[in-house]
Formats: sequence, C-alpha cells, structure tokens
Amino acid sequence: MAGVGAASLFSDAGHEMVTSLLPTFLASTLHSGPAALGAIDGVADALTGLTKLAGGPLANDPARRAKLAASGYLGTALATAAIGFATAVWQVAILRGVAWMSRGIRSPARDMLLTTLSRRDAYGRAFGLERAGDNAGAIIGPLLAAGLVGVLGVRHAILLAFIPGMLAAVAITIAAREARHVIGTEVGTRTLSLNLRELRRAGLARVLTPVALFELGNVATTLLILRATTLLHTSSRALTAATSLAILLFVAHNVAATATALLGGQLADRIGARPVFAAGAGVYVGGYLIFAAGPHAWPALLVGFVLAGIGIGFGETAESTVVARRLPDHLRSNGFGVLGLTQAFGDLGSTVIAGLLWSLVSPTVAFCYLTAWMIASLLASGLLRPDRQHQAGQRG
Repeated sequence: MAGVGAASLFSDAGHEMVTSLLPTFLASTLHSGPAALGAIDGVADALTGLTKLAGGPLANDPARRAKLAASGYLGTALATAAIGFATAVWQVAILRGVAWMSRGIRSPARDMLLTTLSRRDAYGRAFGLERAGDNAGAIIGPLLAAGLVGVLGVRHAILLAFIPGMLAAVAITIAAREARHVIGTEVGTRTLSLNLRELRRAGLARVLTPVALFELGNVATTLLILRATTLLHTSSRALTAATSLAILLFVAHNVAATATALLGGQLADRIGARPVFAAGAGVYVGGYLIFAAGPHAWPALLVGFVLAGIGIGFGETAESTVVARRLPDHLRSNGFGVLGLTQAFGDLGSTVIAGLLWSLVSPTVAFCYLTAWMIASLLASGLLRPDRQHQAGQRG
C-alpha cells in the first residue's frame, strides 16, 4: 500500500505544479479567460472518464495491471511537463487531455492493486492512504511552483514537473511487484467485457446516484485558484503576489484534504462510508458559499479553501470505499472504471458550466450553481447505505 500511496504523492506533486500555474499561464501568457480554463479542464476530465471506463476491463487481468499502471503514470508525467512548451491554448488543451487520459487508464489498475494489498475490512483506510498521498502531492506541487515561478518563470517551472512524475512510475512498479507476490498463481478474470448488466444487478447504479450529484458540484480546483487570484489582485497587490498567495491558499486546501482523507478512511471502516460522504458534501456547501460571496480578504478565502479540501478528502475516500465493498472481486475493476466515468463526466459538467456561468453572468452565480449540486448530493446520500439484499450477501 505504501508504494501506491507514494505513486499518488509523486504524480500529484508533478501535475499539481502545473495545475497551480495554469490559470496564470493561460491568462497572462496565452491571454485566455475562465471559459477557456473551464473548457480545457472539463474536457480533460471527460477524457479521463472514458479512459477509466476502458481501463476497468483491462485491469481485470492481474498480469496486465503493472504495465497499465506504470505506463499511465509515465504518460501523465510527459504530457504534463510538455505544457511548458505550449504557445497556444489549443496546444495546452491537447497536452492536458493526453495527461488526463493517462491518469484515467491507470486508475482502475492502481485501485485493484490497492484492494489486492489490503483486507476487506481495511478498504477505507487503504483508499484513505492513497487519497492522502494524492493530496499530499498536491501540497508539495504548489509549494514547488510558488518557489520556482519567481526564480525560473512559469514555463520552466512547468517543465520541471517531469521529475516527480518519473518517480511515481517507479513507485507504482514496486507496488505492482508486491501485489504479484500476494496474488501468486491466481489467474483472475481476464474478460474485456464492461459487465454493465452484472454491475447493475449488484446495485452499482444506486450508489452512483449521490456520487454523480456530488461530482456535478465538484469543480476543478483551477477555478478556485482563479477566483482567489482575481479577488486578491487589488490596487495594493500585484498579479504575481496575488498568484503566489492564491497558490498558498490552495496548499491549505490540500493539507485539509490530506488529513481528512486519512480520517475519512478510518471513519468509513468504523461507521460506514455514507456519513463520511454526507459530511464531505455538507462542508463543500459552506466553502462554495464563501467563494460565491467573493471576499477580498485572504483569511476568508482560506476558510473557503479549507472547507473545500475537507469536502474532497471525505467525498473521494467514501466513493472508492463504497464501490470496493459493494462489488465482488470479479466485478470490482469494472466498477472502478464506471465510478471513474461518473466522476469525470460530473466534473466535466461542473467545470464547463461553471466556467460559462462565470464568463456570461458572474462568478457568484457559478458558485451558487455548484452549491445546489452539493446540497442535492447531501440529500441523496442515504442511497449509500447497504440494502438488505447486499447485507445478506455479505453475511453469506
């Protein structure tokens, strides 16, 4: 499990370096606005979902998981760092899409490695550890970006994202080798079918309903950074200073997400995934309302970032845990693929529509729109409780 957590940490450190610099890179270097940023990240999230869906059947084969995971981490590293060479918005869009497709294809394989290396009654802690590694990388990445951008400039700072990405590929390879020792001679399910009918009979559609509502409100963090940068850029604070401060606030978001992912995993194992998920949606509402109000003072924005970090730490940990527990071994990788598709297309809707509402109406309307989806997911969270048929099956 440590190898999977380390891979998530290194990979996120690399691409979050770029994520934290992307709003400024697009706005000041390539002269584009929030609609372009929302479209780029939204479409990239959609591509992630499609490749996660494809990666589910591929990850059914235990012998294929190591190559799938390692190549995905390597592809993310190369495409993300190459954004530093971009001279037009369409080039950024293509490279971001390739990087996020690589993230998608590796995700079911990584999650299957994680469940192989952990006990069923510790799935919450296992996914909490992986999410904590991911969010810890998102602390390191923006801090590196904030330090490097002043010394090297935006482009060169982006190019250096290649280094932690390569370390991630090495870490996941080590984890895959350990998983092969656990599996031994197990053959596993090797079919390339999506198994959608079996997933429906297993009750996956029920648990994905609140997940879909949550993800329709889960906007890309680049828009949070852009909102903070815009609010902090005043007559007394230059754009570079506002950018650095916004990145530091984003670091606080990721500190909160790291801590709550670990806590959420512990709680999911003890009291169930549903209350952890509901808590995530509830605190997101508070965070988004702060961004909607648009305070110019950084302490208020800090609270908004921290609440959003708590929301994602609880929410994502609960989502993976409930899918892992809901499904039998032979359907689990397919379930992770469908979960990824649901998350990605929800993120597409949230980010693209929020970006358009921001550009055409106002950022306040955009964040009120996101708040409404989080309230809906909170109300639907009861669907995450195990039904009687599933509970009977687990006892059997």
